[in-house]
Amino acid sequence: MKLLSRQHGPHNQDLKDLHRLEESVKAAFMGPRNITLPTHANAPAVIWLVGLTCLAEVVLTLAEAGGLGGLGLRRWLVMHGAFWNGLLAGWESLYPLQRELMFATYALLHGGLLHLIGNMVAVLALGGIVVARIGQKGFLFLYLFAAIGGAAGFALLSNSESPMVGASGAVFGLIGAWKFWEWQMRRHLGSPMQPLLQFMLGLVVLNVVLWLALSGLLAWEAHLGGFIAGVVFAAIVTPNIRYRI
Repeated sequence: MKLLSRQHGPHNQDLKDLHRLEESVKAAFMGPRNITLPTHANAPAVIWLVGLTCLAEVVLTLAEAGGLGGLGLRRWLVMHGAFWNGLLAGWESLYPLQRELMFATYALLHGGLLHLIGNMVAVLALGGIVVARIGQKGFLFLYLFAAIGGAAGFALLSNSESPMVGASGAVFGLIGAWKFWEWQMRRHLGSPMQPLLQFMLGLVVLNVVLWLALSGLLAWEAHLGGFIAGVVFAAIVTPNIRYRI
């Protein structure tokens, strides 16, 4: 047994050295593992959109804190601006085109300051990446398209009769476009796809954890719909890595 051990030791070491050599050769011909997309910080379209989205929640929070009928105003805004599945199932609308407009207006309302802050931080972080690739008008079109996609996802996958509010559908649309462009870059450079797949898995885990933490009150259907809309939008308007709009 000792003789066999001595004979196989160097052989095993040679195999390990050969494996390391193969990996180093692969790395030499492979693109970078970490991909950073260019960004355009503080783009006016992003700042104005964030400001507009913050307006309603800031007014509501101040009204509630000052005892100025904030709860009644919040209830009114939710009734008129939130996304209601019931309106697609025969409920009577409160004003003309509410069924159509709610696919966008829900993204301007939030369930509280923490909900608003989380979404707007994400918009500020991702908006610059989108603007750098498709410009400010492209950013606004993507945001609206993703918001509509998020509402469509909620309508198709959820049977909830509760109101749905928040810009997270649009946020996930920005994430979808961002990750589509990263996929383009990785394919172009020959970079490994594993980090991208790990991010996607982390996104799924995050949604599951939040859904459990919020006792099922997370509109994951809107997240999924927004993400798919963002990927589709990016694939259509930027079909290759060199294309800009």
